Amino acid sequence: MRVSIIHPCIGRHRDDRSYIRTWQMESLPAATLSGLTPADIDVRFYDDRMETIPLDEPTDLVAISVETYTAKRAYQIASDYRRRGVPVVMGGFHAALCPDEVARHAEAVVCGEAEVLWPRVLDDARHGRLEKFYRQTGRPSLAGLRPDRSIFRGKRYLPIGLVEAGRGCHFKCEFCAVQTVFASTQTRRPSGDIFAELLALKREKKLFFFVDDNITSNLAQAKDFFRALIPLGIRWVSQSSINAAHDDEFLDLLVRSGCQGVLIGFESLNPANLATMNKTFNTARGGFERALANLRRHRIRVYGTFIFGYDGDTPESFAPTVAFAREHALYIAAFNHLTPFPGTPLYQRLAAENRLLYDTWWLDDRYSYNRIPFQPRGMPAAELQRACLAARREFYSWPSILRRGFDAVNRSDAFMWRNFYLINAMHRTDVSQRDHYPLGDESWQGPLLPAN
Repeated sequence: MRVSIIHPCIGRHRDDRSYIRTWQMESLPAATLSGLTPADIDVRFYDDRMETIPLDEPTDLVAISVETYTAKRAYQIASDYRRRGVPVVMGGFHAALCPDEVARHAEAVVCGEAEVLWPRVLDDARHGRLEKFYRQTGRPSLAGLRPDRSIFRGKRYLPIGLVEAGRGCHFKCEFCAVQTVFASTQTRRPSGDIFAELLALKREKKLFFFVDDNITSNLAQAKDFFRALIPLGIRWVSQSSINAAHDDEFLDLLVRSGCQGVLIGFESLNPANLATMNKTFNTARGGFERALANLRRHRIRVYGTFIFGYDGDTPESFAPTVAFAREHALYIAAFNHLTPFPGTPLYQRLAAENRLLYDTWWLDDRYSYNRIPFQPRGMPAAELQRACLAARREFYSWPSILRRGFDAVNRSDAFMWRNFYLINAMHRTDVSQRDHYPLGDESWQGPLLPAN
C-alpha cells in the first residue's frame, strides 16, 4: 500500500511559480503522521509550498492536513486526486472546526488528534471500508510519538528543528482556535521521548523551536522540563504566555536551559480589549512593562504579537503600539488584524452581531490575504487593513531594524544577532509580498469535485 501525504500551500497567483521557495519550516504534522504509519506502507511526502505535486504518480490513499487558510487549496488538490480515483482523507485543525464542510471534499475526515485515529484509518483503507468520520473522544497520550523526518530528505528547509513537547493550552482566549479544538486542555510528551529526539537532531540543527501552543501553560511541568534540558546545551525558542515572566525561578531556568527567545501574545495595549479577549492575565502584576523588564534582565529576546480590530481599537491605536514594540526593541513583531476562525467564540459572537462580511471568508473568491473578514466598530474595514500594513512597514523599516539590532539583549548572543538581520529582512520583504495574496491556486480550473 502506498500513501501520499500532502502539505498544501495557502495559495498562489495565476501562472506564478515563484512560490517554490527553500526557506520554509518543516511540516511537523506530516512527519508525525508518517511516524504513526506502519513500516510496510510506502509513504511519499510532497510540500505544495516548494514543489510540484506529481498528481499522476500511483498512490492508494492521499492524506491532507487542512488549516483554515489552506482549506481552499487543500480542496483543489483533493479534487485533482479524486478525479483520478484516489480516495482522500483530511484532518487537521480545520477538519476539527468544520467537519461537515471538509467532508464535502474527502472520502474520510479525521476529527481530532491522529495518534489513535490514524492507524484505524489506514486499516480501513487497506480493506476498502473507509468511514466518513473518525471522531476522537478525550485526549490521546503522546507517549511514544516518533516523527519521521526521513520524508524531508531532498527538500531544503530552514535549519530549525521543530519539536513538540506539549499540545494545547489551558487559557480560553476568545479568538483562539487552539482552545476550541482542545477544550482548553494540554497534554505533554514524556521528557525522555523529547530528549531522545533532541539528541538525534542536535548535530544538524543549530536552533530548536518547541512548537507548543503555550510551553508555559503548566508552569510546574515547564520548570521540571527546563531543568532536565540544561545538560543538553541546546538553543531553543518557543511560545509563552506573559504571566510566566513574573516568576524569577522560571526565567532563570529558561536561560540555563538554552532559551534564546519567546513568542508572547501581547495582543493589545487597551485593557478593555484584553478583557473582551479573556486575556486580563496580560495586565497582572505590573503588566507589560514589568514583564518586559524581567525578560530583559535575563536577556531573553521577545517576538511580540499584536491584534487590531477589537471594539476598543481606533485609527489612533496603531502608532502607540508600534512605538511600544520599537521602544522595547522586540526581536520581531507581528501587527495583525483580528481574524474570526470558524468555531471560535469570536466567530460565534461576530456572527450573532451580523458583523461577518463573508459567509465563509476562507473559501470566498473575493477574499485575499490581509482583507478584513468582518466589520470593525472603531474604523472602516479598509482602514484597519491599511493601518496594519503601515504598522508592519514602520516596524520593519531599516532605521527600526538597525536600532533594534544594536539593542543589548538582541546582540547578547552572536548566533541570534547574526540571524536577527536575516530574519528581519525576510519579514520586511513579506510585508508587501503577502498583501492580497490569494487563497488557493488562481490557475486551478474548477469546479471542485464533491465527495459522496
